[in-house]
Amino acid sequence: MPYSILIVDDEAGIRQSLTSILRGEGYRADAVESGEACLDALEKDAFDVVLLDVWLPRIDGLQVLEKLHERGNAPMVVMISGHGNIETAVRATKLGAFDFVEKPLSLEKTILVVKNALQHLRLEEENRRLRAELEQKHQIIGDSIPMKALRQQIALTAPTNGRVLIYGESGTGKELVARALHAQSARAGLPFVEVNCAAIPEELIESELFGHLKGSFTGASEDKVGKFQKADGGTLFLDEVGDMSLKTQSKVLRVLEEQRFEPVGSNHPVTVDVRVLAATNKKLDEEISRGAFREDLFYRLNVIPFYVPTLRERTEDIPILARHFLREFSEAYGRKLKELSPPALDVLLRYPWPGNVRELRNLIERLVIMAPGLRIEPQHLPPELFRGAASSPQQPYATLHEAREAYERDFILRKLEENHWNMTRTAAAVGLERSHLYRKMKSLGISAEGE
Repeated sequence: MPYSILIVDDEAGIRQSLTSILRGEGYRADAVESGEACLDALEKDAFDVVLLDVWLPRIDGLQVLEKLHERGNAPMVVMISGHGNIETAVRATKLGAFDFVEKPLSLEKTILVVKNALQHLRLEEENRRLRAELEQKHQIIGDSIPMKALRQQIALTAPTNGRVLIYGESGTGKELVARALHAQSARAGLPFVEVNCAAIPEELIESELFGHLKGSFTGASEDKVGKFQKADGGTLFLDEVGDMSLKTQSKVLRVLEEQRFEPVGSNHPVTVDVRVLAATNKKLDEEISRGAFREDLFYRLNVIPFYVPTLRERTEDIPILARHFLREFSEAYGRKLKELSPPALDVLLRYPWPGNVRELRNLIERLVIMAPGLRIEPQHLPPELFRGAASSPQQPYATLHEAREAYERDFILRKLEENHWNMTRTAAAVGLERSHLYRKMKSLGISAEGE
């Protein structure tokens, strides 16, 4: 569908010539003679670009532009004027105009400005799409009570500048919480900068955080901007902050207190406005007791403590997460959407997930790539899920029959896995005839495919 352009000018000759030229370029072009007609046209139809004359009868072009700005979601506007001046151009730019061209119009220049406006529009649309994809990728998923409480805590804390210390085991999603806090804050349009304190060597972390000048140490071949400066105006996320050395901790503490620092090799302080979020999988009170973490830094970071629950504490979210990851990786790899059979899902529900959501995500990615067919059965799951499965159900059962069925399903699945899904050996191991084992599996919803 061609891009649409609206021409707004009280001179009939300009309307006719621009309409003819733009249609010749392949655009859909319409023209009106007044500001009121422009506003009416934009109420009835969507236009990508508006060529808007400044001097119009009754409502002038700047008033029209102001009304469009108030409405929000305005098209790209290029102002046209026969009496252009700097003051008018500045005001038009502040009101959201993309560009400003003067009469008498150069048709070549006008077409170029229109093309530039459309290119800018395409870039904005692409940025919105990418941001939406990023938000979807980093969304916090789960309907369990702990996750609902966590989302409420994020909504309350995000609009403030309060520092947050996020606790949780590895793989629980501490970075997702930090990103959600940034995305829902007034700093959302500004940088989110992450530093993994455990992954950077001790001799480099000071340079990584604060930057350095060329020649300040061996290997400093050029100036480097540090993470604090890159995050200016936005959010700095210090992941695994418990692994930071005492020397670096003291310098971070000073930056938190003063919001300024000196790059390595420099005597000139750099002032920044940064909200700091931190995360750890360690018990910092124990680290403080053994002298590995500064107590004063702890109190600076721990203004608002967050706790991200383990997957073991929210097993009811496992089916939701599994379906989400199945969709994500099926789309990423161009595969048809797969589903987990009830017995396979039962195995996932019983496994303790020491690696938490990250481990589940990695497993689902492997299954999307490797599992044959569109239905994932227990035999497609890796052996560690059976070895590490909980010995008793994590969910209470309403009746003795349900509990017995759950135990029998778990027992038979374990024996099938131990015998590599060989039905003859499994039947012997459980003390059943082969035909009886088939009937029992069928009654428990266990597929025999893959024998």
